[in-house]
Amino acid sequence: MEYNPNRQSENKLKIAVGVLGLLALALGFLYFRERQNNHKVQDISTTQAKELLTANTKLDSIENQLNNKIIEIKKLGGNVEELMQAKTQLQADKLALQKMEGFSVKKYESKIKEYMTLLGEKDVQLVTLRKENGILVAKNDSLSKETKNLLEGISFAQKALSDSATTFTIRQKELAERARDAENRNRDLSEKVSQAASLRAESVNIYAISTKGKESDGGVYKSKKVDKVRITFYLQENAITTREAKTIYLKIIDPAGAAVADMATGSGTFSYKGKETTYTAKQKITFDNSHQSVEFVYSRGQAYKEGKHIVELYAEGYRIGEGVFDVK
Repeated sequence: MEYNPNRQSENKLKIAVGVLGLLALALGFLYFRERQNNHKVQDISTTQAKELLTANTKLDSIENQLNNKIIEIKKLGGNVEELMQAKTQLQADKLALQKMEGFSVKKYESKIKEYMTLLGEKDVQLVTLRKENGILVAKNDSLSKETKNLLEGISFAQKALSDSATTFTIRQKELAERARDAENRNRDLSEKVSQAASLRAESVNIYAISTKGKESDGGVYKSKKVDKVRITFYLQENAITTREAKTIYLKIIDPAGAAVADMATGSGTFSYKGKETTYTAKQKITFDNSHQSVEFVYSRGQAYKEGKHIVELYAEGYRIGEGVFDVK
């Protein structure tokens, strides 16, 4: 056979083209598989982010409910140790969730279920405590609003996943404002419970005692016959008021609006609505919920001004009663 150099060159070129084609196919396959893997990783990351945000939102709501129940049960004299332990554990769970330490959807669903079970048990305990303390509080409307707020919060959080980073930040601010509003409502509820448990004075009577020890009543007295004043009243029974030592402050206000006081004979100041207030006299009693009577006898050491005098009684940051007497 005759040797043909041109044909041999053509064969080598065909072989080279074939090899390059195989390499291109291999590279194309590897690129396609890498693209598929990247899409899969991205899908997993998006799903996990959604699950993390949902779990965190639910834990925030549960923490608010735990705080509410701790406040109310404590005010009603119940044991909050189990709730405090649950709150500590929940805060640890939230911290671990932020760090994504061992995150598992099933694990956090199980934790959330346990917390909700505990909250349900404490709802039953609260019903019993309210009955025992004689409190009738209609909270259905409040609970419905809290449930609505929780659902709205979860809805906002889920929608944030599809928004831009700026929109997501706005949603976070809205949720923070809702949390602050809920905290303010909790403070209002706590204040109402405290006020309901405060002392109440009734049948406040003021008597005048002369220098000779003769006592007069009626509320209108001649100046020369008023050496001392005796103030008597009863403390209303209240099942939710704690039976313990309490300090009652007496404040007598003269016709000019000034407090009748002498620091040398036991007068002083106390805090009322965030301000220092002068009191005429004070007395420590032990409240026993027996409609007990309390008496103050105050000697001013000088004549009372002519005109209307106001007697005010305070305890535990509240004004619990008042009365008046006139000096002529």
